[in-house]
Amino acid sequence: FCHKLTVLGNFTPSVLRTPFAHLLYHLAMNRILAATRYAVVVPAIASILGALLLMVQGSIEMIQVIIDAILNSTKLKLTIVDVLTAVDAILLGTVLLVIGYGLYELFINEDLKVPVWLQVHDLDDLKSKLIGVVVALIAVIFVGVFVDINRSKDVLAFGVGAGALVTGLAIFAFATKKDPSMKLSRKEAGIKKP
Repeated sequence: FCHKLTVLGNFTPSVLRTPFAHLLYHLAMNRILAATRYAVVVPAIASILGALLLMVQGSIEMIQVIIDAILNSTKLKLTIVDVLTAVDAILLGTVLLVIGYGLYELFINEDLKVPVWLQVHDLDDLKSKLIGVVVALIAVIFVGVFVDINRSKDVLAFGVGAGALVTGLAIFAFATKKDPSMKLSRKEAGIKKP
């Protein structure tokens, strides 16, 4: 402690000049900083609620498209566009769900009971799951543009844009991917649960 106090020199408040006070200060700061992780609860819950909203609205839209196709004999191309719009909302809800679960698992409770494919152990896991869902979302949007007669002039531009975005995401995922053998679980790293 004395070494740390001399390093801080004149910048150390006079109250912290004793080793015991210095220890108490660091313990208090560690507790305060550790507690700030709970600030993630609000965005995690908001993401999950947004996901549920989009999934419900997408499902309602899908049911309406089915009813409309049966009762009004809607043309196939219009039905495809409407179905893809509903699927788009559901997939976007999935993205928000992955974000919400991932944030909660990373910051609050790593033992959250979710399927293996949805478990997030570090930011790389969250990133790879998000990239996968975003690529699926881009594909659905592109197919929606592709089959929409009113947007046939936009197909090439959307195709090039979607291809560039997917390529960029793939390069990013590859460039930032860490060696799986180097990953440690929180338990292996010795990080204690609060």
